[in-house]
Amino acid sequence: MLSYILRRLLLMIPTLLGIMIINFLLVQLAPGGPVQRYIAEMRGMGSGALESATGGSTGGDAGFDMSDGGQTGDSATSIYRGAQGLDPEFIRQLEHQFGFDRPLVERFFLMMRDYLTFDFGDSFFQGRPVVDLVLDTLPVSISLGLWTTLLIYLISIPLGIRKAMHDGSRFDVWTSGVIVVGYAVPNFLFAVLLIVLFAGGSYFNIFPLSGLVSNDWADLPWWQQILDYFWHITLPVTALVISGFATLTMLTKNSFIDEVGKMYVLTARAKGLTERRVLYGHVFRNAMLIVVAGFPAALISILFTGALLIEVVFSLDGLGYLGYRAVWDRDYPIIFGTLYVFSLLTLVMGLVRDIVYMLIDPRIDFEARTV
Repeated sequence: MLSYILRRLLLMIPTLLGIMIINFLLVQLAPGGPVQRYIAEMRGMGSGALESATGGSTGGDAGFDMSDGGQTGDSATSIYRGAQGLDPEFIRQLEHQFGFDRPLVERFFLMMRDYLTFDFGDSFFQGRPVVDLVLDTLPVSISLGLWTTLLIYLISIPLGIRKAMHDGSRFDVWTSGVIVVGYAVPNFLFAVLLIVLFAGGSYFNIFPLSGLVSNDWADLPWWQQILDYFWHITLPVTALVISGFATLTMLTKNSFIDEVGKMYVLTARAKGLTERRVLYGHVFRNAMLIVVAGFPAALISILFTGALLIEVVFSLDGLGYLGYRAVWDRDYPIIFGTLYVFSLLTLVMGLVRDIVYMLIDPRIDFEARTV
C-alpha cells in the first residue's frame, strides 16, 4: 500500500509538469497579452478593446516576441499592434515589468521554481499577491462546493437505491422525468428561475440576491451569523444541486441493478436472508465502488469550475470567477497559479479516491496494481 502511494506521488511530478507546459504554451500563443492589455487600458480602450489593440490577429503574431524581449528603435513597438506612437523605451520597461524580457523557457522554469514553494507572485493588474486573492475567494468556492456535493450525495444515493429496488414502478417513472429535466436544464437557468421566484424578481422577496453574507455580518451574534450565512447560500446551492443530482442518481441506480442480478445476491436470498440484509450487507459495498470513484472528480468540478456561472448570477466572488476574470484580463500569474493548484488538487484527489476504494472493499490490492 505504501509503495503504491509513493509511486502515485512520484507520477504526479511529470503529470503536473506536462499540464503546466501545455497550458503555458497555449496561453503564450493566444491572441493578446498583458502588455497589449496595459496599452489598451492606457489608451482608454479598456479590456474589451484588447483585440482591437492587437489588431485582431491570431496565434503568435498577436503576442509578444517570445525569443527577443529586447528590441531597439521602432521595432520595440512593431510587435505590439496597439503601441504605435509610444516610446520604445516605455515598451521595453513594460516588458521588463511583466517579465517578458526573458526567453520563454527561462520564464517557465523560473515560474515552476517559485511554484514549488507555492509562491505565485503578484497579480499583474490587481496589485496583490495571487495567494491573497485565492484566499479571499476560497470561502465562497468551498461553501458552494462542499454543501453542493454533500447534498447531491445525500439525495442521489438513497434516491438511486430506491429507484433500483422499484425499477419500472410508478415512482421510478416520475422520478426519472424529474431527473431528465434536471439533467437537461443548465444550472444557471435554474439560478435565474430561483431569483425570479424567491429573490425579488417577480413573486417573492425571501432570499438575498448577492453576496455570501450580509454587510453587517461581523457585528451579528454567532447564531445570527450562521443563519445569515445559510440564508445567503440557499439559492446558489439549490441551483447547483438541482442540476447536479441527475447523473449520480442514475449511476447509483444502474450500479445497484447490475449488482442485484449477480449470483452472490441470488445465493444470499436463497439462504433466507432478508431483503434489507442482502441490500446493505452484500450489494451496497460493491455497488458503491463506482459511486465513490466519482466523488473526488465531482467535488473538484463543483469547487472550481461548475459554479462559475452561479457565481456570476449571484454576484459571488469565488475561485471560478477569479479565474475567468484573469483569462479575460490576461493576468498570467492568476491563470497559472490557480491552474497549478487545481491540477495538484485533482491529482491528489485521485489518490484519495483509490485509498477510499480500499477502505470500502479490502479485496482491492493496490500492491498488485501497476501505475
